[in-house]
Amino acid sequence: MNAKAFSLALFSVVIWGSSFAAIRVGLQGGYDTGQNILVRFLIASFLFLVFALWPGVKFQLPHKGDILRLLVLGWIGISIYHIFVTFGMETISAGTAGMLVGSGPIFTALIAAVVLKERLTRIGWLGMGIGFVGILFIAFGSGGGSLTLTNGAWLVLVAAFASALFFVFQKPLLKKYSAIELTAYFTWAGTLPFFIFSPGLVTTLQNATVEAHLATLYVGIFPAAIAYVTWATALSSANASSVSSLIYLEPAVAIVVSWMWLHELPTGISLIGGVIAISGVILVNALGRKRNALSGRMAEA
Repeated sequence: MNAKAFSLALFSVVIWGSSFAAIRVGLQGGYDTGQNILVRFLIASFLFLVFALWPGVKFQLPHKGDILRLLVLGWIGISIYHIFVTFGMETISAGTAGMLVGSGPIFTALIAAVVLKERLTRIGWLGMGIGFVGILFIAFGSGGGSLTLTNGAWLVLVAAFASALFFVFQKPLLKKYSAIELTAYFTWAGTLPFFIFSPGLVTTLQNATVEAHLATLYVGIFPAAIAYVTWATALSSANASSVSSLIYLEPAVAIVVSWMWLHELPTGISLIGGVIAISGVILVNALGRKRNALSGRMAEA
């Protein structure tokens, strides 16, 4: 992975990692779960609309043949992912949710191997395995000594699989559209189903705490908008499996931010898991990608 792709992907992962605590603050501060999702993506959708209409900005309209694909990917990567993550967080901690989303690179590598013909070396798969072990350590520490998959945990795992599908199948579209154009289309498409949560929204906005409003505003601007653009930019210039391996860092970020913001103190075993996960990411990116003709062409796209 080149330095630019690595830096952009790392930025996205750090921002996404911080979102779990921010979502928790919104839920604790008076937002209904569904309304929290709707407000975040109304903010993100508005930002993309302002950009698209900004004087002097050349914003390409989607090709007719791509509209259905854009809608479906938006529903998978935005609607399903965020509904399942946010409802899952009703019963699990921010750190545990981050850990479970961290299983995404395994799904991404498997799907990319079939769809994009991307190949990892044996060392790359070893790095993936090491990263997953790190995630399990984080789970063990965050769960107070036991790893029990509650209903909320299963919802977040489904979200992780949805994000893997989203990352892999959006990559070919990055040859036609810029990262910000593609992210805008996905965001607008993915926001549409969230309007089912609109009843009672005005009352919620009036009664929620200032901290909840600020946390939701933060998620709408940074994790829901900017981080998706920087991620798509990274994905357009690097191997999907290698880029997605950085998601293994997300649980560590989620735990640290939760500790600082929500006073959810990480255990020693969680910190060990974070170190193991980071080691796996380094291994995948340093030695794990097999360079073949197809992956080489995609890296240049």
